[in-house]
Amino acid sequence: MTVVIGVDIGTSVTKAVAFDGDDRVLAQATRRSRLNRLPGGRVEQDLAHVLRTVGDVVRETAGRCDSPPAALALTGQGDGLWLRDEQGLATRPPISWMDGRASSYVTRWLADGTVREVHRHTGSGMFPGSHAPLLAWLQEHEPGTLERSAVAGYCVDAVAQHLTGRVCVDASDATLPFLRPHDRTYAAEALAACGLSEQARLLAAPAAPGTVLALDARGAELLGLPRGLPVVAGPYDLPATAVGSGVQDVGDGLLIVGTTLASQVLTDQVQIRPEAEPAGMWLCTPDRGRWLRAMPAMVGSAGLEWALSLTGATTGDLEDLLAASPPGANGVTCLPFLSEAGERAPFVAPGARGRLDGLTLGHGRADVVRAVCESIGYAARHCLEAAGLTRTLMACGGGTRSRAWTQLLADVLGRPVRVPGTREVGALGVVLTARRSLGERDSSRPRPGGFRTVAPRPEAGARYERGYQDYRRELPGALARRSRPGG
Repeated sequence: MTVVIGVDIGTSVTKAVAFDGDDRVLAQATRRSRLNRLPGGRVEQDLAHVLRTVGDVVRETAGRCDSPPAALALTGQGDGLWLRDEQGLATRPPISWMDGRASSYVTRWLADGTVREVHRHTGSGMFPGSHAPLLAWLQEHEPGTLERSAVAGYCVDAVAQHLTGRVCVDASDATLPFLRPHDRTYAAEALAACGLSEQARLLAAPAAPGTVLALDARGAELLGLPRGLPVVAGPYDLPATAVGSGVQDVGDGLLIVGTTLASQVLTDQVQIRPEAEPAGMWLCTPDRGRWLRAMPAMVGSAGLEWALSLTGATTGDLEDLLAASPPGANGVTCLPFLSEAGERAPFVAPGARGRLDGLTLGHGRADVVRAVCESIGYAARHCLEAAGLTRTLMACGGGTRSRAWTQLLADVLGRPVRVPGTREVGALGVVLTARRSLGERDSSRPRPGGFRTVAPRPEAGARYERGYQDYRRELPGALARRSRPGG
């Protein structure tokens, strides 16, 4: 087996990780990502800066390996809108999936039935940072940008086009919100429902599973690697992380405790129920006949970091803070919807906002931090229930580095949580996919590796069961208040 470098182009950092044939990490490098936060809830990136970070981490990682890489595998953030011309140059700054400028479109489409009509054809919901509302916003406010563009893609295929000269959109990226998951084709009815039929030309057909690209002269210069080096682009970070975490059997699930909270469950059936909440998505995987029922919420460690900053604490204080407040946070409760784009799973609510309740002068910052952590746990349980979890649950992401928070999550979920021994599960997942595409393996099942299992504590179970039921009862009224004019 040969060395393969996996590149994970995330929202917070870009990282490259070199793996040997036994899935062991040989070398790695990271660079911070740059988000441009603008008025009106707008969040954008700079494609040139993203490409520089990719070049830097790949060069550094390759330079630390004893042998040159045999291939490059790309994964990264999904959704958002990365518009390019025929040469792959950005026609405007890429719009992040965190962007909230198109919230009013989603709010209107929820009210007039557009979201439900799209869901009827694709099984996917939508949120302000997804293709449909962003394209609609640009169609109204920047029509010239769309006219200059040749492809409306995503982060991973934008980088892949610069490296290889080819447009190659993975089916997982293409899912939301126009793709029919059964046959991996775009639903013209969904585009028409959003008034975007004329923008269909910008949607590249999803690449076939197993597609292998090659580094061209421009990519070779950026990375310092030989022209012709095999490149595999996708799946994007959610399914890549599922592969790398060992999600293999139908009913297995994964909870990613990152900037946001992503819940996924592996299934062999797509069941689109018109009466169901039009949220989440059915992500195509590298295996035809297998999908991930995904509920990627907007809550996550970003909310915890906000609470820590608000109380003058840091992530280094988290263990002590959680130890200083008991389950139930001494009566303090929270709704964790802090994203400017609202919430997208397991319900769609662009107007959802966060809330802290029950505070008195007798409470301290430990109670606030625990209440936020508990509310994120309740959101995770809600998402996993909606996704259909029935078997083993894996968990990964920066939040699982805290043993106290991981224990809290297991307690709230009421089930054991398996945490992979390696932190680089996204990069590992796309490397495993690349090895399969290159014929080095007949499956993308990771080799046996270490896990730590966190079991729920019975003494916390009853308290968190009541807390979860209270959380669920509070949601309808809180979200209804936000949906009223001026709410």
